[in-house]
Amino acid sequence: MADSTVGGVSSVLDQYQLKDNSSSKAGTGTSALGKDQFLQLLVTQMNNQNPLDPQDNSEFVAQLAQFSTVEGIGNLNTSMTTLLANTQSSQALQASSLVGRKVIVTTNKAVLDTGESLKGAINLTGASNNVYVNVYDSTGAQVNRINLGTQPAGTVSFTWDGKDSNGTQTPTGTYTFEAQATIEGQNVAMSTNLPANVDSVTLGQNGGEMTLNLAGLGSIALSKVQVIGQ
Repeated sequence: MADSTVGGVSSVLDQYQLKDNSSSKAGTGTSALGKDQFLQLLVTQMNNQNPLDPQDNSEFVAQLAQFSTVEGIGNLNTSMTTLLANTQSSQALQASSLVGRKVIVTTNKAVLDTGESLKGAINLTGASNNVYVNVYDSTGAQVNRINLGTQPAGTVSFTWDGKDSNGTQTPTGTYTFEAQATIEGQNVAMSTNLPANVDSVTLGQNGGEMTLNLAGLGSIALSKVQVIGQ
């Protein structure tokens, strides 16, 4: 009688698939066994085994390992869900603090506000005795040139007062900056870091990276921002 019970329980365990919840799927030909039911059947199997022919240790350890693995996966899923929720909350907090602030990004365009000077920087790859920045309006016409003279390699700051070459104040709008440097007798284009205002922020989906929507420049990933100003 005991042998029949043990065999019945063993066959039940063999035909079930263990999963990390107690739901079951009908119509698939295979039942889904929750971890609680699995443990209950395992205990029943132990209680009803033949004392003269007990279950093999390796088989018992394998069943415990299966249970432990599913239990661990369930705990990991819970931890990841909590981590994702915390990340999204942190992103929302960052977003609220960034809107309306000024950031510095690597770009060749910037929006000029009338009456304000525009401060930028050049990423100079080598020492040069002739560094300058050409400024173009939205039509592509050059409005001014900022001469910086001799500069060592590294970050070189510059300021544009917002006026054209005749000293006339230029209108508000988006301007393009072209940095050039003479290095070893050749003119070389240099990248520029320019300011931009954050109009809004798009939160990353499923823990993805946050995107800043910049006035007059479009969108840029938060990781591309060089400096966050006031």
